[in-house]
Amino acid sequence: MHIAGVMSGTSIDGIDVAICEIVPADPGTLTLRVLGYGEQPFPDGLRARIMGVLTDGQGALAELTGLQTALGQAFAGAVQQTVADLKLPAPDLVACHGQTIYHLTTGERGTWQMGNPAIIAAHTGATVVSDFRAADMARGGEGAPLVPYLDALLFHHPTLTRAVQNIGGIGNVTFLPAPGEPYAFDTGPGNMLIDQAARSLLGLPFDRDGAVASAGRIDEAFLEEILVHPYFHRAPPKSTGREMFGAAFGNELLTRAVARGLSPAETLATLTAVTAESIARGYRAFGPGRIDEIVVSGGGARNPTLLHLIAERLPASRLTRSDDLGLPSDAKEAVAFALLGYEAIHGRAGTLPRCTGASQPSITGSITPGANFRALMRQAMKSPSRNIEHVHLRP
Repeated sequence: MHIAGVMSGTSIDGIDVAICEIVPADPGTLTLRVLGYGEQPFPDGLRARIMGVLTDGQGALAELTGLQTALGQAFAGAVQQTVADLKLPAPDLVACHGQTIYHLTTGERGTWQMGNPAIIAAHTGATVVSDFRAADMARGGEGAPLVPYLDALLFHHPTLTRAVQNIGGIGNVTFLPAPGEPYAFDTGPGNMLIDQAARSLLGLPFDRDGAVASAGRIDEAFLEEILVHPYFHRAPPKSTGREMFGAAFGNELLTRAVARGLSPAETLATLTAVTAESIARGYRAFGPGRIDEIVVSGGGARNPTLLHLIAERLPASRLTRSDDLGLPSDAKEAVAFALLGYEAIHGRAGTLPRCTGASQPSITGSITPGANFRALMRQAMKSPSRNIEHVHLRP
């Protein structure tokens, strides 16, 4: 089965599309091959519309309805463009995470990922799996993180205890004890605060290679003030997003940095240290006693200054990137949703309750039939229903 995993994360810096081939191998085992990966830009003006809603925390009904349509069109276009660029056949299935608009883990808990799946199905001809987080939240979970399902099946090692750390807009870690049961949580801001500072202070979309931060001095006192935030001290399971660490929080930190007389380089150095230190403290407070290896993925894996700060704080652990283990770090989250979509079509659970706090595992996602729906379901029904225990990567 050929699946397009589609992801737009909290950074809102583009649409990630991973085209994967998944084939059943031995009972309980899948073989996964990443046929290709692309990052497509948002159509002109769409990112600004999304950011307008997220920054204000509200939007007119007409604007929200229009965004649902525009994002569906953008995701469909991203799949079609990626398939054309890679000269691949159209996918059998599109597994689209959508764009998170709000993720509420207190009170009347719920989550909202935008991008009309019917539009994606109509434009691509493929069946679509979307709305991945709702089923877990309905069972008392946080709805996040969901990537640990892939991490556990792909990166578990019989003798090495690993921490699989994704650094997108938000950071999240999956601990894979050897032996032991996987568990996970969001560590806090990943690239989000760094990118906001780069846009505000430098007029750049991000601090490429952490070059500006590497030239600055970390304000250790300011760093400690930031890390007083209660989220960092809360025990897992826990998840977070723009609702907590978005534009309002970032603007407050930038105002405080100016008041402290920090230069742009010192501000970026300190905010980069926030990501590194929050990861390290999360490991020390809530991780296994020994971590042999840290496997990093996401946009933060391309920031050598950030990786250096993490390695400096966790010297007993070997730092590597998921690329070194065969999975492109930029594509990892999109690949994870491709796998979750595949599991949903086959009626198998794709969540790990210890990672999300849910009462039981859930089949993740809602299915929107495409033109190929009957043929796809006939194919899926030939596969065994037993739970998957291993995923092997094919080059």
